[in-house]
This record gives sequence, structure tokens and C-alpha cells, in this order.
Amino acid sequence: MDNKHIRPNNSSPNSRKNIKNIGFVAILVLLGLIIFSSYHQSSNLQTIPLTQAVKQEVSGDYKSIVVNGNELDITLNGKTTASVKTYIDSSDSLKSLGFNFTKTTISFKPQNNSASVWLTLGETIIPVLLIAGLLVFMLRSAQGQGNQAMSFGKSRARLYGNEKDKATFADIAGSDEAKQDLAEVVEFLKYPKKFSALGARIPKGVLLIGPPGTGKTMLSRAVAGEANVPFFSISGSEFVEMFVGVGASRVRDLFAKAKKNSPCIIFIDEIDAVGRRRGSGMGGGHDEREQTLNQILVEMDGFEQGQNVIVLAATNRADVLDPALLRPGRFDRRVNIGLPDRKDREAILKVHFNKKPLAKNVDLDALAAKSAGSSGADLANIANESAIIAARNGHNQILQTDVTEAFERVAIGPERKSKVMTDLDKMTTAYHEAGHALVGHVLPDSDPVHKVTIIPRGGTGGVTWFIPPEDRLYISLVQFKDMLARGMGGRIAEEIVLGADHITTGASNDLQNAAEVARDMIVNQGMGNQLRDQVFKTDDGMMLDRLVHEREYSEDTAKIIDREIEALITEAANRARIVIKANRDRLEALKDHLIEKETVDANEVAEVLKGAHMPKSAALY
Repeated sequence: MDNKHIRPNNSSPNSRKNIKNIGFVAILVLLGLIIFSSYHQSSNLQTIPLTQAVKQEVSGDYKSIVVNGNELDITLNGKTTASVKTYIDSSDSLKSLGFNFTKTTISFKPQNNSASVWLTLGETIIPVLLIAGLLVFMLRSAQGQGNQAMSFGKSRARLYGNEKDKATFADIAGSDEAKQDLAEVVEFLKYPKKFSALGARIPKGVLLIGPPGTGKTMLSRAVAGEANVPFFSISGSEFVEMFVGVGASRVRDLFAKAKKNSPCIIFIDEIDAVGRRRGSGMGGGHDEREQTLNQILVEMDGFEQGQNVIVLAATNRADVLDPALLRPGRFDRRVNIGLPDRKDREAILKVHFNKKPLAKNVDLDALAAKSAGSSGADLANIANESAIIAARNGHNQILQTDVTEAFERVAIGPERKSKVMTDLDKMTTAYHEAGHALVGHVLPDSDPVHKVTIIPRGGTGGVTWFIPPEDRLYISLVQFKDMLARGMGGRIAEEIVLGADHITTGASNDLQNAAEVARDMIVNQGMGNQLRDQVFKTDDGMMLDRLVHEREYSEDTAKIIDREIEALITEAANRARIVIKANRDRLEALKDHLIEKETVDANEVAEVLKGAHMPKSAALY
């Protein structure tokens, strides 16, 4: 298998001509430097009158003058003694100390000893080397820019397949149904003749759909590991550039490499970055993203028979993909990867805690039970936070307290014990959280209370935590209504105890959540009174899509929806008010317990609220 990229041919006639030109310029610069250096050396010679030299010798400035042919070797006096060789421009030798020459001047320069030779050589060669190095650097930079320009349209996909520790299905816990669907893809890649003999066509594309963090990328790697084939991985956003046509060029290059390495897998993560429905943006059909999508469609149609290349793509926004991507012949199969259930969560936790020193009393089954709705990434984060907390606390093993703290930190945020609360704030928070807990404890279709705290966590002043006893596939109307009532319990408790004029901003998040739940009930679930069994599509796309597309119901229907939402929230508030007034003593008891202990668990809440009852007027009919 050849995984090397094809390098562009840099030995073209133009490139050779450029190299010759640069070499010629370098030679000219070198000659100029040599001439300049020679001239510079001759200009350093100092000329003095001969009579001055004689006077300096008589006055003792020179230590000695030795006649050497037509040269004078002069030794200077002073703190430092230096020898100087003086040259006299004359064909006759020195015959007397009178210097009987027609020339009245002599020139002298430092003696040409070994140190001065190296100094002169260095002054000559070093500038030449610097200029030559600069020219070489400029030449290599020009070639590098040429290579980058040539590779700008090349695919940036990363190739896997030669690793020793390849991922397999055994390395991934849970997702049994998805593994079963993808096992057929492995068989297609390993035994293509088995299916082609019966006239079966190998699927060209498999779309993995699921929430973030559910392991779509890992499953794709596992498919390649099980089939033992190369795996090209790229993100959808890596195709798109500012320049039109670059994305399409990269798509062509990616599929060309895949065909050379077939059988193989191409994995495109977050394909909705380039696969969004065409015509939904401002650029019509000529912008870069849509041209890239068009090229993907063409390439998936262009697979020839016998080329076992399968495209795996992952997204959590399948609703925005272009219909042409989803038609048969392109993405033939769709694999839904949902959030793990309780059994799968326990298996995932065991995988992530496997290489960590876990205490024997840690109950991973209980952690899996109360982490409903968590993805695989969330569970991995809980395991990592547990190890961090254990190390911070100086434990040699991960204890149950470390795991519990890590779970709560990931789920609802870290405790902010450093935040100073006044006595009034603490009392108000205790009444607020006690109201949530009391209403949730009394209503029959509400989830049980897991924990109540008045210590600020994350962005909240306190938390009342409800956890369902088991995983749910559906939510009924009565469960929705009990959810709304317990959500309004905090604001109603403040209103009853402090008065309607002294309610606080602590319920802002509760009111926002209640409005969202009520709107979902009316618009998406058809649970209204006047609009029962009717749903209305809402566009959850980008802001531009919301501006371009009109909503699919009239203004009159929008008024009815608003009235239905208001009626649901009013009903929830009235039910919470009835429950709290009927159990005022239990509210006060739980408030006092919270002020004393700050955090109480499910057993303590059940003990304090023992005897609380639901009046008949709060029941649903």
C-alpha cells in the first residue's frame, strides 16, 4: 500500500533557468566583494613623510628599525609593543641611514603575521558566505511557496491504518445495535466477492446520526480496524476555504487517493458543515460550500464497480442535510447512535475506570442509574474528574465520595463555597429550594428528589435535583404537568412566605425552563387544549434560515399558542400554591434543615417531608 503523496516536479525548464540566473548573480556579487575587499585593504595603508619617520626614530618613538632589503621592520615603543613592516617604493636597497631616495614618503601597514592573515581571510569570506546563504534561503523559500501553491487544492485528510493499536468493536462499550449495523459494512470490505456473487451492491455511504459525544468517530475507526483497511479522516469544515473551487479540488484529491488505496474508508466528520441543504444561504448555487457539496455528490456517484471505497459520515443535524446526499445510491444506510441506556452506561464507566485505581466500595451501577441522559463523553469526563478530585484530596484510590463529587460537578457545576451569603439570602434560598422539593415530593408523577443544597453551584444560588428512577422513552402529559408544577414551586414558596411584593430574581431560570417546556408541549407534542393533536414545525437552523423562512402557522394560531402556554404555567403555579399552603409546616421544617446542614440527600428529604400530602384540589382531572 503506497501512502506517499505525489510530489510536484520541480525540475522544469523554468526552474532550472531561475537557478542559473541566481547562480550568475551570486558569482557577480562574489567578484564584487573580492575587489572591494582588496581596495579596502590598500586604502588602510597610512602614508607619512620620511623626515617624520626619521625624527620619530631619533626621538625614541621607535624602538628599532631593521633594514630588510627595501623594507623597514619597525618596532614601536609604548605600553604595548607591536611590530610594523614598512614598505618603500624603490628598486634600490637601503644603503645608509640618511634615506637617500627621491621619494620623500614611506608607507607602512601591520606585519603580515598568521593572525592578520586569518583576520583578512575572515573579512573576505564571511560576507560572501552570508550573501550566499541569503540567496539559498530565498531560493528555497520560493520553491516552498511554489509547492504550497501546488498543494493548496490537495486533500488534508489524515490517513490511518498502520497503527499497532487499532480500534475494534471490543474497545467500545455499548452501542450494540450500531455495532450490528456496522458489522455488515466490515463484511462488505473483507469479503466483497461474497456479496457480488449474489448480485449485491456494496453500499457507498453510511451516515452516523446521533447526539454529540456518543462515539460516532470511534465507531468509524473501529470499522476500519475490524476490516483492517486504510482510514481517511477529515472534517467537513476542512474542505471549505475562502477561494471558490478549493473545496471541490480537495474532494477530488481525497477520492483519488481513496481509490488508489481501496478497499478503504473515508470518514467525514460533521458533514453538515458542507452538506447543508442547497439554496438555504445567500450565495445561491455558486458559493464555495455548495460547489464542494456538488463535487461530493458527483464523486459518490462516480465509484466504479470493484472499487471498495465506503464513505462514513457523522452528524448530529441530519435534518439540515441536502436530500441529494440522503438518496439511495449515496448514503444508502443510516445508523442511529443514541444516548446509552443504563446497562451501556455501566459498561462505558467500567471501560473508563478500568485503568484507574478504583476502591472496591465504588458502586458504578448506582452511578449509571443516576446519570441518565449522559453521553459517552460525559461519562469519560466523570471518570477523569474523579481521578482529579482523588488526587487533589490526597487519596491513593478513587473513593465513592470522589466519584459522587465528580458526578455532581459535571452535572450541575462546581460548588462555590467561597461566595458569601447574607442570612437573608440564605433564608430566601432555603425557602426557594424547599418549595421545589416539597412540590416534587408530593405530586405523584414527579421524579423523586435526589439532593437539595443551598450552596451555590455553577451559575445558580442553590439546586434541587430530581432524577428519574429509570430511563424513559416517553414522557406523558401528567409527567409534563408535574414537572411544570415543581418548577414553579420555588417562586410560589417565596410568594407565600415573603409576600408577592418581595419575590426575588432567583426564579428567573425556573421561569425560563417552564416556558420552554410549555411551548414544547403545545407546539411540538400536540398537548394543548384548543390545539390538541396539532404540531407546528419550528425552524431550529441558523439565524439566516429563521429570517428567510416564514413560520408555518398564522397570527391567530400564534395567539392561541401563547394563551395555551400561559394557561399551562398558570395551572402549574396554582397546583404548587395549593400543595405548599397545605404543607406549610413541612416547608418550614425542610427550610430549617437546609439552613443547618446546607446540603441534604434523598433519604433526609423523605424523612423531613414525612406526612406531607397532596390536597384533592391539586390533582389533575
